Amino acid sequence: MILTVASGKGGTGKTTVAVNIALALASQGDQRDLLFLDCDAEEPNAHLFLEPVITDTEEVALAVPKVDAGRCAHHGRCTEVCQFHAIAALPTTTLVFPELCHGCGGCTLECPEHAISEEPHVIGVIEEGHAGNITFAHGILKVGEPMATPIIRQLKHRVKQGFDISILDSPPGTACPVVESMRGADFLLLVTEPTPFGLHDLRLAVQVGRDELGLPVGVVINFDGVGDASVDEYCASEGIPILMRLPLDRRIAEAYSEGIPLVEALPEYQDQFSELMMTIETEARL
Repeated sequence: MILTVASGKGGTGKTTVAVNIALALASQGDQRDLLFLDCDAEEPNAHLFLEPVITDTEEVALAVPKVDAGRCAHHGRCTEVCQFHAIAALPTTTLVFPELCHGCGGCTLECPEHAISEEPHVIGVIEEGHAGNITFAHGILKVGEPMATPIIRQLKHRVKQGFDISILDSPPGTACPVVESMRGADFLLLVTEPTPFGLHDLRLAVQVGRDELGLPVGVVINFDGVGDASVDEYCASEGIPILMRLPLDRRIAEAYSEGIPLVEALPEYQDQFSELMMTIETEARL
């Protein structure tokens, strides 16, 4: 079972929901192998709640072009094939812009003089370890690097290692890193807030996850009791089940501010998050 927890916007409680599902399963003696991946490589923060012991680190690198000036004819074929403008052939030199390169290798393949080779350009790291009986990993994008998607793609290789349940905490929004986090999931859980802003971004996330990727979708409403009923009305009209509601509760906010998971601060939520996962597994099989 691969569950991606996402949101159209930041600050809705996406990581709170993902972390507490994992902890609820672990604390109630679920014997299934559990993997937690924090895919928000620009700002990972699930580790603040799970407190994993990191045991392994690996670099994430893109293969970027390296030009042999002695063989380069500067005819510009490499420039023509690069849709990302990461390489530019000038009359007397060829320039490479590693921060724009997506590592596709097209310029290397298309160079008639074989003047282009590839060298690794490190864009970030992946840290892996354990939080109790939860296998944990997160990606960390280097400051100044623009592309988190390759890190997420490499991070997701762990899903193929045979875990019974994999929980992916997606970045916020609907851009390429989010799409990569959603791709291949068995179920998409969208966390939103009952406000016009929450509804706007929920619509975008549904469009990406359900309409474009074809994933079954469910919703968790956080800060329930504020705002209006527009999210409920939208979900009803689209046939999207609302699987859980978390109230606007000072106790929850205080626990969050202290880095204490909800299921530890308020143990009555353990059963609710376990039941949420059971419902998700049922919905995914429909």
